[in-house]
Amino acid sequence: MRAGSLKVGVSFGIDEDFVGVMGWLRKQGVGRLVYLGWHAPRGFLKKCAREGPLNLWLTARGRQAMERTAWHLQAAQSTAHPNDAAVYFLTGAKFWYQTAFCAHSLLAQAGRPLRVVVIDDGTLSKEQAAALARVLPGLEVIWAAETQRRLDEFLPASRFPNLRQRRLVYPHLRKLTDVHAGGTGWKLVLDSDMLFHHRPDFLLDWLESPDRPCHMMDVENAYGYSLGLMTELAGATIPDKLNVGVCGLRSDAIDWDRLEYWCGAMLEREGSHYLQEQALTAMLVASTPRAAAPAAEYVVRPARKETEQPTAVLHHYVAESKAWYFRFGWRSVQATQRQSR
Repeated sequence: MRAGSLKVGVSFGIDEDFVGVMGWLRKQGVGRLVYLGWHAPRGFLKKCAREGPLNLWLTARGRQAMERTAWHLQAAQSTAHPNDAAVYFLTGAKFWYQTAFCAHSLLAQAGRPLRVVVIDDGTLSKEQAAALARVLPGLEVIWAAETQRRLDEFLPASRFPNLRQRRLVYPHLRKLTDVHAGGTGWKLVLDSDMLFHHRPDFLLDWLESPDRPCHMMDVENAYGYSLGLMTELAGATIPDKLNVGVCGLRSDAIDWDRLEYWCGAMLEREGSHYLQEQALTAMLVASTPRAAAPAAEYVVRPARKETEQPTAVLHHYVAESKAWYFRFGWRSVQATQRQSR
């Protein structure tokens, strides 16, 4: 428990024994119950106040319809071969259908075969993997057991305790550890909550001859940690507005010892944050040349009008644009698919 939390407890007359009990309960998983019984309802009420119950209901309906439709998506026209360039997705039971739509839209717009590699986050079912394989011919699935063996070999918990523990409670970190640990060469990782609407020339050119990391441009700095701390740890100026919805890194160039130290130092000094993986990536590439996708073509957080009538190459649906993603975004991919029949 951080010192600040202890001070608050004492100010309300809570003694150290109580704090110790709460720590024990948290270790037993009671923290999950507290989240479900208190923090989650509070968050939902705030979201209702901000977006309105009708919009939330329409968004939920759109998400359910998107998942139902994913089971019946038409198979992509191109079949990948072992020598084709690859794109990687970390996915599981909650996101497989978004992966299906994103990868399918990429293959439809690319106009060339690409290998799609799905890394199981530990929750992907055989049925969901089969549905992905049907939609994405030539799909490769790396199951959690295989990833676990590779992590034990190349990122053993005895040497990398921060990274190994953090990835268990913070799945975003697996986009680094599970994709790159023990690997060689360049890998392009895509988030699932994105859709391609036009030919992604920037990404295709990068895949053809990668020579530096690539990423998207965010609408603002979204790292969760202070630039002062990040700059101190990285020893370099932190890139402005880096977004990892699209992220190309060279696996064997990652300094895992530095990443282990950074991860622990960030948690110790400024606590946990769900954007930590994006912050760590920004620190990894801070001192190297890098290629940023054109912000006007690769759009983070598209507005409703842009979602309904896409002009950009790629949309990354974060924050409030999630609503437009579930209500309108995926339907444009479905409409394009119907026209191609």
